[in-house]
Amino acid sequence: MSLIIRNVQRAVPVRRALLRERVDQIRHILGAQRFDLAVVCISNHHIQRLNRTYRAKNIPTDVLSFPFHENLKPGMLPMASSQDELNLGDIFLGVEYIHQQCEENKEDYNSVLTVTVAHGLCHLLGYKHSTEEEWQQMYERETQILQEINRLSGTHLQPLTKNLF
Repeated sequence: MSLIIRNVQRAVPVRRALLRERVDQIRHILGAQRFDLAVVCISNHHIQRLNRTYRAKNIPTDVLSFPFHENLKPGMLPMASSQDELNLGDIFLGVEYIHQQCEENKEDYNSVLTVTVAHGLCHLLGYKHSTEEEWQQMYERETQILQEINRLSGTHLQPLTKNLF
């Protein structure tokens, strides 16, 4: 199904073709390529506003995921009863924040975007990291996804939540 990638900020360049390729790889690995998905690249100002509105945190962040299907069991694909329900949801990437973090940590920006999208997609599929048990489950799934991307592309990507607990 469709994948929409929008860049609605101007602070940081986004290689949309590479991002699209990586998102498609992740969707394929997850078996979710038949579901619609939107990935929106936004500024610090906009991600902070979303974070304040939906999480009561008045700071910028790297990624916010808004699932179309609520309360999915981690790793389960949604059961769509109609064509309209073939939607995973929306991922908002705080690309300005991500870029700043990459500069501080001397990490490759495009690699971190890939890892961040994998993290966001895991959230759309019901994974959480509020408890150590949830984190372990999500970390294992992210690791599997990134290992497959590493195999396909020769990269060395690691999960975002590597040192959470």
